[in-house]
Amino acid sequence: MEKIILYHGTPDRIVIPTFGKGENKHDYGQGFYLTEDIELAKEWAVCRPSEINGYVHKYELDISGLKILDFQNFDILVWLAELMKNRDAGDSKRYHVLAKKFIEKYGVDTEEYDVIKGWRANASYFYIAKEFVRDNIDLDILEELLMLGGLGIQYCIKSELAYSRLYEDKDSLIEVSYTEFNEKYNQRDISARRKMRELVDSDDNKVTKVFSTLF
Repeated sequence: MEKIILYHGTPDRIVIPTFGKGENKHDYGQGFYLTEDIELAKEWAVCRPSEINGYVHKYELDISGLKILDFQNFDILVWLAELMKNRDAGDSKRYHVLAKKFIEKYGVDTEEYDVIKGWRANASYFYIAKEFVRDNIDLDILEELLMLGGLGIQYCIKSELAYSRLYEDKDSLIEVSYTEFNEKYNQRDISARRKMRELVDSDDNKVTKVFSTLF
């Protein structure tokens, strides 16, 4: 048996991970999202502007025999294609036409996997995705931009089998201070956006190999 420890940050004191539940318009579609980083889980627990304390739930996941898709093992464009499958990075006709072509070329079939692992596309990550599809970012700096955020890796529990292997340690529930950790979340995002904007505005951004040239 091979186990990993994961954390789920949420406004909810009681959480029951359930196969088939959850919204579709998340980074990797419908599923239950967790992270190995407890500090990030604390920030994610209070990232909404609700001004209420949140909670971090601790889980063990038995990954023995599970099929895990790790986007860190693929080109960054493969991850962006998955993001475009599940979330809109633009609302123009041009974007929807090009996004379909982009997904067809770079996307991977995730249906056979029990767990998906990869970057979490919160505000600053999504800002870069939007700028990329507008042809404002060169492919040569794209991965460096995404690394600047340091915003963490998440796991998405996808299959019924994976859900059956997830066990909560209910004695380890942590209440998270909204005042302390929402500020940390906001400062991380502000810092990431500043560093990203500096790189986008620099001479390293040649704006030659851009989104619309990749087909």
